[in-house]
Amino acid sequence: MMSGRTPILILKEGTEREKGREAQFNNIRAAMAIADAVRSTMGPKGMDKMLVDSMGDVVITNDGVTILKEIEVEHPAAKMIVEVAKAQDEECGDGTTTAVVLAGELLKYAQDLIEQDIHPTVIAEGYRLASKKACEVLDSIALDIKPDDEEMLKRIAETSMTGKVAGANKEMLAEIAYKAVKAIAEEVNGQIRVDLDNVKVEKKQGGSVEDTELINGIILDKERVHPDMPTIVKDAKILLINTSLEVKKTEVDAQIRITDPEQLQKFLDQEEQMIKDMVQKIKASGANVVICQKGIDDLAQHYLAKEGIFAVRRVKKSDMEKLSRATGASILTDLDEIKPENLGEAGKVEEKKVGDDKMVFITECKEAKAVSILVRGGTEHVVDEIERGLNDALNVIAVALEDGKMITGGGSAAIEISMALRDYAETVGGREQLAINKFADAIEVVPRALATNAGIDPIDILIKLKKEHSEGKKHYGVNVHKGDVGDMLELNVLEPIRVGKQAVRSATEVAIMILRIDDVIAAREISKGKGGGGGEGMEGMGEY
Repeated sequence: MMSGRTPILILKEGTEREKGREAQFNNIRAAMAIADAVRSTMGPKGMDKMLVDSMGDVVITNDGVTILKEIEVEHPAAKMIVEVAKAQDEECGDGTTTAVVLAGELLKYAQDLIEQDIHPTVIAEGYRLASKKACEVLDSIALDIKPDDEEMLKRIAETSMTGKVAGANKEMLAEIAYKAVKAIAEEVNGQIRVDLDNVKVEKKQGGSVEDTELINGIILDKERVHPDMPTIVKDAKILLINTSLEVKKTEVDAQIRITDPEQLQKFLDQEEQMIKDMVQKIKASGANVVICQKGIDDLAQHYLAKEGIFAVRRVKKSDMEKLSRATGASILTDLDEIKPENLGEAGKVEEKKVGDDKMVFITECKEAKAVSILVRGGTEHVVDEIERGLNDALNVIAVALEDGKMITGGGSAAIEISMALRDYAETVGGREQLAINKFADAIEVVPRALATNAGIDPIDILIKLKKEHSEGKKHYGVNVHKGDVGDMLELNVLEPIRVGKQAVRSATEVAIMILRIDDVIAAREISKGKGGGGGEGMEGMGEY
């Protein structure tokens, strides 16, 4: 400041500002802390995390994206890393931990380069080139997978569940996941498309994991509306309606003046007649099962029960759409529109007791394009973790079917990329080659973490892997069960190519984004004491 001049305040009082290397290194430290939090969950021998929220609810999991969603991250750069996990989960359903750990590792090596006075934009350009080359390497080592190759698709599902609670029953769960995906897969313009919204996963505590089953139809966590209704309906004709079976109320304020009791009785009789007419229309259409998105009047319940019609009310819109795809029924808004062709068909509609609750099973649908999986398990935590494992399995089978390509796991692809990048760096030249070499070092975190989590010396494993790969054994990876290296193709450690590609791309994108930030202007709320600036608030992350 020049003496005698009043200082000019541009930012609001209390605003914190970090510039240059301090800002970059704080962001990098925050991102690395997030990566360290999930690194120990990687691989078949990965450990679980117990997460306790502010309400005291407990989640026990080793699923990367679940961990990062549950912990309340304050630091803005750390939040960007959490977004990587979410994007990976939405795109592939698996590989979230790999993406996050790789992002953290890329930033760690970038910090070394910044300390050597290499400009962040040069590092970013090198990383971009390396990411593009890595995806080309994945394409070159990918194996084709045919839509009817049931055995391979099941192996891919089993790999995604290995190391999770679901891993103990992975063969059975992989079989269920495969059948579910095959049932809903459709061919559009010569390409297979899988919409996993058509698989309904319903959880019920009780029984054991072995009781988990695939239902060729839809399960509703509801019960019939009246005890006099039949509990089982064979050869069901199903009416789906998204309007309420109640007397319509006037939409404008209206007054009805009644001067003697007879008029009141007539008014009540008329209301009752309207309800009767509704039920008669349903009966005349041939429907013997009514599934309603809204309410069903008590009187309507009584008349439906008298006619022997099975009814369920207040069913979610998403479940109505699944029912339409499973049974072939149209969702109607007006009872006057009912025609026999609007009704859906199912071999059996049944109310069954599952655990302590009653549920409605709509099964034996002829060409169901929507299916359900009923997940069972001894405790709530087990059921939740089985569901997460099953979701991973469904996602990887769907992705493998759509892309028709797979790669081997166990760190084999990472070593192949690492070796190819070192050769590629020499052809690039300039300072970018330093960044490409660091990318090659960073991607080796995958086999390194797999070995460390299994209690194996990571340096020995990396030396052995590089030796095998240099001899052309490109599918060799970490065999965590024997503490050595092995052929991942023979060991059936497989994953869809999209999982690897997405992990590399998203990790690179977020690393570049964080590297390009050299100025952090923060209001007082994001302070170091609360975990901002990568200070003590984030350091504890690694101790989760």
